Amino acid sequence: MIEAWALIENGRVVKSHDAHRIVPWWSFTKTVLAAAALVLVRDGLVTLDEPLRDKPYSLRHLLQHRSGLVNYGGLSAYHEAVERNDDPWPVRELLERLDADRLRYLVGKGWDYSNIGYLLVGQLIETLTGEDLDAALQRRVLKPLGIETARIARERADLDHVAMGNAHDYHPGWVYHGLLVGSVEDAALLLDRLMRGDLLSPELRRDMLMPFVLPGPVPRRPWAIPGYGLGVMTGETTGGLKVAGHTGGGPGSTVAVYRDLDPGLNRTAAFFRMSEDQTPTEEGAFALLKG
Repeated sequence: MIEAWALIENGRVVKSHDAHRIVPWWSFTKTVLAAAALVLVRDGLVTLDEPLRDKPYSLRHLLQHRSGLVNYGGLSAYHEAVERNDDPWPVRELLERLDADRLRYLVGKGWDYSNIGYLLVGQLIETLTGEDLDAALQRRVLKPLGIETARIARERADLDHVAMGNAHDYHPGWVYHGLLVGSVEDAALLLDRLMRGDLLSPELRRDMLMPFVLPGPVPRRPWAIPGYGLGVMTGETTGGLKVAGHTGGGPGSTVAVYRDLDPGLNRTAAFFRMSEDQTPTEEGAFALLKG
């Protein structure tokens, strides 16, 4: 079993194993998208709570999975196409297959994890910046935080030197909101610097970390009180930690990147496993945070 991990304390790497390995960040990409969107809020290009143009939901609703939009994770044809190593469908075809314009619940009145919501976040970032998603993330989040290895993978060839396990033919376009790849160490450093630095104001960080509390505990997962903020999973683990970050998974691997919210500890961890089981990956990250 291939594993790689890094522990940051007070801004420095204090423990690591194979942490320079380049891996898919999967849904940890959502944390970076949320950070970029909040930078645009900071800069006055968009607001968190006004409905987006011609839409009933706001940016906050999209970032917190409370927009009413559907997810493609439940679409069997999607998983069958990925399994066959097909090329991704055009975005318009995906949205038509999902009947994506039909909201599944009233805006702000429910919660349902939605990759479609984050596809729209990515499109909004591109529209407001006039840049493609990779350039926008580089300029507004990755370079300001000193993250050098991360980039958006667009084609199969972009994954040639990425730890993909048995998913070596995977097309990153199946991650419709964008798939960042980067080192395990950089994943930990990014979250650490985002939570400690001045990229976002204290008010925007508080918005990011304010959870919509979900039913818990989560069966077979190390979450006692789960919640979701703006691009971050945040809550209390079964081991008593209060954390914020994100778990991600896809064909062949999982990654968990979390910060301990105890202000006296200043610890952030990233844990990667060449396995699709998210539970031991999260447990690995939480064990690093416990020290």
